[in-house]
Amino acid sequence: MSDQIPPSRQALREALQLSDDLLRNIELTDIPLANAALKASRLARLLNDFDHQRALEYESSGYPQTPGGVPSDIYALAVLAGREFEEKDSKTGEVKRFIYCTSIDELDQQSRSADVSLAAARDPHVSIASANPYQRVASPTGNFMERDRIRRSASLALSRLSSRRTFIYSYVLRRHHELKFSGIADDIFSRIRETVDSQIGARVPTAAQQLVAVYANLQSENPEDWSNAVHSCRRILQSMADAIYPARNDVTKTIDGKERTIKLGPDHYINRLIAFLEEKASSHRFRDIVGSHLSFIGDRLDSVFSAAQKGSHAIVNREEADRYVVYTYLVVGDILSLL
Repeated sequence: MSDQIPPSRQALREALQLSDDLLRNIELTDIPLANAALKASRLARLLNDFDHQRALEYESSGYPQTPGGVPSDIYALAVLAGREFEEKDSKTGEVKRFIYCTSIDELDQQSRSADVSLAAARDPHVSIASANPYQRVASPTGNFMERDRIRRSASLALSRLSSRRTFIYSYVLRRHHELKFSGIADDIFSRIRETVDSQIGARVPTAAQQLVAVYANLQSENPEDWSNAVHSCRRILQSMADAIYPARNDVTKTIDGKERTIKLGPDHYINRLIAFLEEKASSHRFRDIVGSHLSFIGDRLDSVFSAAQKGSHAIVNREEADRYVVYTYLVVGDILSLL
């Protein structure tokens, strides 16, 4: 199955609108289900969800088969779409797994044609007075069995059609909720970012320049650039510590009844930022939360930096890099609020 690539912001906005329209289409039956499958395939394409994109296309057109059966990749997509079922061999008792490859339009046609087929299979009416004794008359029992077969076939088609509707609707609904949540999170982060960007240039000019490097590295497709974005986050915190709490002599504090030396030298930028918090923040809760975040992000940034110094490359994936950038913005925003 294919890996997913993060979609662009424009694609996310278009996908959110499309998912909203598509949910309404399905709920109100505005468009045929096969058309809904194609629109859902477009939604998957906008989100770079390539497996669902292909599966939803096949929902509309039917899953391809070869004389030798169904290719393994096509079978996997059918399983993803919930088309797999089990059957027990009446002779051996072995349970085997299969998929049905019928398109949505074919399933719809099978369910709709049941009434016509049932009418054609009804028992013939024979007048006793005029019946030809040599005329063969269809067996009522045989017609009953035929009608039963038609009903079962129509019921199966309807059941499978219903499961196709559920599959499409569930996929669209899940992605719609994900997109709405990501939009809310993006709005919140945008407000934090605007606040930080507007203030950090005046307070820490070098950090403002480093933020530009972070943006450039995150947009790259090169994993080494993602690590560089993390290194830039480390430099931003170092620059902030140098600007608001320059390096000084170590201090000794009594913590939990024990004396501890707090290092405040040039390399101990996290300790200096925490010391600044302790001096400036009036809320113990604020100090504890932001101090905890600083310790966490500092440890992780230092470990990434240390690994890079030892020659390790591409040790940070894109999601991790995004997360560290967000964390950095949050703690920088908290520190700036004390200035």
